[in-house]
Amino acid sequence: MNDLTQLATKHLTDIVNDAIQLQSSEHALVIFDTIAPLTKIITDGYRGALPNGEFLDFDSVTPEEVIQKMRSLKEGDLVVLVQSMNFRLNEFRIRIELFARGLKTIEHVHLARIQEPQFPVYIEALAYEKAFYHEKGHGLKKRLDTCSKVVVECPGTTLTYDTGMEPTKLNIGDYSDMKNVGGTFPIGEVFTEARDLTRVNGEAMIFGYANQDHYIQIVEPFKVIVENGILNAPDAPQDFKDILDRIREDEDVIVRELGLGLNRAMSKDKIVYDITAFERQHGMHLSLGAKHTIYAKPGLHRKKGRYHVDVFVDIDRIMIDDEVVYQDGEFHV
Repeated sequence: MNDLTQLATKHLTDIVNDAIQLQSSEHALVIFDTIAPLTKIITDGYRGALPNGEFLDFDSVTPEEVIQKMRSLKEGDLVVLVQSMNFRLNEFRIRIELFARGLKTIEHVHLARIQEPQFPVYIEALAYEKAFYHEKGHGLKKRLDTCSKVVVECPGTTLTYDTGMEPTKLNIGDYSDMKNVGGTFPIGEVFTEARDLTRVNGEAMIFGYANQDHYIQIVEPFKVIVENGILNAPDAPQDFKDILDRIREDEDVIVRELGLGLNRAMSKDKIVYDITAFERQHGMHLSLGAKHTIYAKPGLHRKKGRYHVDVFVDIDRIMIDDEVVYQDGEFHV
């Protein structure tokens, strides 16, 4: 565990200095709990990365004291949240409030879902690969924002986006053009969705998904069929069919987010059970269901969709227009 703490300290120091760009005049407050074993490793990593930081055990004080401590900070200060699951402070919406006050934020969530053999994967996923993330992230954004077609090839299948894409969002640790600084870590993701959701057709192979308890399941790849943006999976495992049936009780199984993960520490062979972290895995995922808080569509209000279920695509190749941007397990931009 000492080796993991040292590695965490290294990666978290890079995040604080190079991604968040905390200045010596700015204060850092780390709020943590001690429920999950991984929270101790991450908290100790921050003790090394932030030697002048202030550390507050969430369970040792009242919610009112936590809120007051946050509200005592000044714009530009940093709040780090190290959480076994998610901190609850009654009606106080932590991250929204922190960003509204101009506070930099780093969140680690659902650490209780990550089992001890997965600790090294999670900690390695915290590495801030700045040059790689910036090059691939901005390169993919440039192509996706101007394209008219995306083709995704898996073994024996092809899925075609015969449409332009929505403005691409980046989660690569580059906050230079963003109002808010920080977010949920690990990072490493580029995401968008079809401008016209009905223009997504074809087939794809799925190797993983989050079950109804939000834990990642890795399975023998199975085929899904997409017609006019609606997904069916007649050959899927029964628990995945159950997820689709649950979505269908309220809304169509719409293919929405197209996410390209850049985090090379995670893959179908190197997993963590938490979906919030694993969706950054090096490859591609789709979201199923009407819910997407970033992109609004006619008839699909940002806040009224109920489901956003991520599935992981067993990709061979991705083409944006006629350019190959993913092949042989690597992004090429």
